[in-house]
Amino acid sequence: MTIIYQYKVASASFLGFFRLLKAWRGSVYKLIYKETIVFCVMYAIISLVYRLALDATQRRLFEQLVGYCNAYTNMIPVSFVLGFYVSLIVGRWWTQFTNVPWPDRTLYIMGSYLVGRDENRRMLRRTVARYMLASLVLILRSVSVSVMKRFLTQVEVAMFENVRCKYNKFWVPLVWANTVLTTARREGRIESEYGFKFVLEQIADFRDKCSICFVYDWITIPLVYTQVVTLAVYMFFGACLIGRQYVENEDDMPDLYIPFFTLLQFLFYMGWLKVAEQLINPFGEDDDDFDMNWLLDRHFTVAMNLVDYCHSVHPPLVKDVHFDDVAKEELPYTEAAMGSRRPNFMGSTYNLARPSTVSQRNVPNPEAYEAARMNNGSFAGLRKRSNATMRAGAVGSGSSWSLFGNRSSSPNRKFGSRGRLSYLANGNPALGPLNFLAPPNAEYPQMENRDSRSSHPNI
Repeated sequence: MTIIYQYKVASASFLGFFRLLKAWRGSVYKLIYKETIVFCVMYAIISLVYRLALDATQRRLFEQLVGYCNAYTNMIPVSFVLGFYVSLIVGRWWTQFTNVPWPDRTLYIMGSYLVGRDENRRMLRRTVARYMLASLVLILRSVSVSVMKRFLTQVEVAMFENVRCKYNKFWVPLVWANTVLTTARREGRIESEYGFKFVLEQIADFRDKCSICFVYDWITIPLVYTQVVTLAVYMFFGACLIGRQYVENEDDMPDLYIPFFTLLQFLFYMGWLKVAEQLINPFGEDDDDFDMNWLLDRHFTVAMNLVDYCHSVHPPLVKDVHFDDVAKEELPYTEAAMGSRRPNFMGSTYNLARPSTVSQRNVPNPEAYEAARMNNGSFAGLRKRSNATMRAGAVGSGSSWSLFGNRSSSPNRKFGSRGRLSYLANGNPALGPLNFLAPPNAEYPQMENRDSRSSHPNI
């Protein structure tokens, strides 16, 4: 089963991820420690031969070989080939898990239409659930390590074996489930035609996901791609065994005996390759493979509870603690949860002041308006809401209706000597001609403020 460590990194902390480096099961150390030992031993043998066993002529030839290997090592595109390969493998690994079928949805829906706690209806629901799980077992036996036969009686096994088909027969129990539901519908135990169709569609979806599991086992990553990646990594580090050796003719190279950065490269690249090797078949027995036996046990327990024990039962209906409250503004917090409490978000434009009545009018001629605005040097736009206004606590001041609270509700209302209401072609009211030279509030006086809870904007 995949190693779970989310609880260790529930919150970011200083060097929080370094706590994960101590784990052994599922770690990169467990994956590559054998290869690392072999690489270090071979590197040490070559270094000792150069230092102790070669004469002067042989040492010069070896130094030339070291320079040649070191110069051309970087021509192997290890990071590009390996990175693309691993990203493909990880995407395939997660997609395979999301396509492992779960019976819960089908059994939820079937319990809503095949209702009743009598023995016959219980047997129908349990039989359908058992057949679905049998199909899952049959498909997992084909794609995973050995899974024991479950959920089938001897008679059912004999009927299954009598089906003459040389291909995978995981779909046979699902055909039996369809037949059981069809019989239940014909006998009136499923009263809704829509519900009958809906349950069959869910079983068909369950069957499709079983097929996808089989297809992922059948169609694998092309072998040539896997070979290219493996050869690239091993040839790269084969060249590093010689190209990263210490030689005496390189004066700027310190003799550290241990190739520290080469070992880091080995850790990253070889670990990357081992990740792909482990995830390419998630139905195996590696640390990060899917525990399908646990999943089958879980599905059996949940399925039988859904179709039998939990069917048509629920706790008695009681009044909750907030039953007499019309609306509870905020649920209570515990002292431990107060640290995660955040202020209520009202929208990014909440702190902007309400535009004036003049600035809310339609502009029939935007070009003339822009020219007049440039000449006058002012523009009535949105302003930051003042602290005094926000502290006033007026009713409706924090409401979106307050943007329109000062509009007139009468289509015959006049605004000044030159202001009048006109109508657009679509019938919506709009204020009359704009006067760019007059102050915003001189010609159009402010109206009384209205309670946003008792009035509606006329827009």
